[in-house]
Amino acid sequence: MPSCLAIFAHPDDLEFVGAGTLLLLGEAGWDLHVTHLCNGNCGSIERDAETIAGIRLAEAKAAARLLGARHYPPIANDLELAYTTPMLRRVASIVREASADIVLTHAPSDYMEDHMMACRLAVSAAFARGAPNFETDPPRAGYTHDVTIYHAMPHGLRDPLRKRVVAEAYVDTTSVQERKAEALALHRSQREWLDVSQGMDSYVESMHEMAREVGRMSGSFAYAEGWRRHLHLGFSAREIDPLRTILGERYRINPAYEAAL
Repeated sequence: MPSCLAIFAHPDDLEFVGAGTLLLLGEAGWDLHVTHLCNGNCGSIERDAETIAGIRLAEAKAAARLLGARHYPPIANDLELAYTTPMLRRVASIVREASADIVLTHAPSDYMEDHMMACRLAVSAAFARGAPNFETDPPRAGYTHDVTIYHAMPHGLRDPLRKRVVAEAYVDTTSVQERKAEALALHRSQREWLDVSQGMDSYVESMHEMAREVGRMSGSFAYAEGWRRHLHLGFSAREIDPLRTILGERYRINPAYEAAL
């Protein structure tokens, strides 16, 4: 059975930008895996770090069950995720355990460091999937089959210097949008926190609005998620686009992006 692994920074990041695509892969018969590398311990103004981390782990596990995915626990506190060898060994172990054919992860350039660190670790861990001399923690046997990495749209659809980011391809998530919202709503502890810390007036509605905006960008879909493929070198023998093959009419290439490559 083909496998997709979603590697994101915080417990609710996937639900904002990538859970719709994951759900569609599940409908197509794919084996689903998810991990958030940070434990969410900074996601509260009222609870202490240990308490909120425990709450967020329980919420993430519940969301993973709703998505039909296997959940892997975090490896770092919020704002402490770093591109280090010990952390890379942990992420590489997850990639090997999932035997991922597709890795979904953050944009390389996003509004906060945890997102970008998660992206870097995801890419290097996928690269190291078949290098037997790279030891993982815990130890896992490697694999050599192709893997394709897709980068999600950044939060706010802009890079840290405010430049608008456009997708290479758009996935129609209209049919699974409500299930995506149900998964996000399970992260109950984050509604008030994001309102206070980031001015996000409505937690779930903010996700819907982003999906509507990406849908408008697609020129075709009511709700959508946008993706950009990582360069295939080191990950597959040739350039491949498995989401396009699997999703068919639910996947729309942005011709302007392709023309600018």
